[in-house]
Amino acid sequence: MVCISREKALEILLKYNKQPFHIQHALTVEAIMKWFAKALGYDDEAEYWGIVGLLHDVDFELFPEEHCLKAPELLRLNGVGEDVIHAVVSHGYGPHGNGIVIDVEPIHEMEKVLFATDELTGLIWAAALMRPSKSSKDMDLKSLKKKYKSKGFAAGCSRDVIERGAEQLGWDLDKLLATTLQGMAETEDIINVALKEILEK
Repeated sequence: MVCISREKALEILLKYNKQPFHIQHALTVEAIMKWFAKALGYDDEAEYWGIVGLLHDVDFELFPEEHCLKAPELLRLNGVGEDVIHAVVSHGYGPHGNGIVIDVEPIHEMEKVLFATDELTGLIWAAALMRPSKSSKDMDLKSLKKKYKSKGFAAGCSRDVIERGAEQLGWDLDKLLATTLQGMAETEDIINVALKEILEK
């Protein structure tokens, strides 16, 4: 498994992403992917999982209508290996609202975790911001499920994708929600520090 360094991955991310929201999302998915790698027994691959998470939306800010289609070009230009490119593109597997269909299927467990948690981390973060604490640390599964079931809440976070992700992992929805929430709570401080460091540069 050949992989670029985390430092190089961050440099690529920041080359194409300037908006704090997109940078924060990339850092969040990086952290949750590393957390899942360790939780699922892939400790030796945690850095690799994190780099895939960091780069998963590399093309979204500049090319939202071609998301997951432009990523291979941008990543190859920057020397990123085909294994990372496959993982990045696979998180868009299936039909998209703009008529695009991504046919690169998540195969490795890492790719399935990325597919399942990408939208969900956004929903959890949106739910956290509604709380007095502005944090996921004091959120329980019951509160998260209430937000999840409210179709008007964080409507841009596709429940269909989240549920397809749980199915691909062979998990029920509650397990995915509870485990991802735990990961978010345990990595929140890491994400906030990383974001602060980037924005202050």
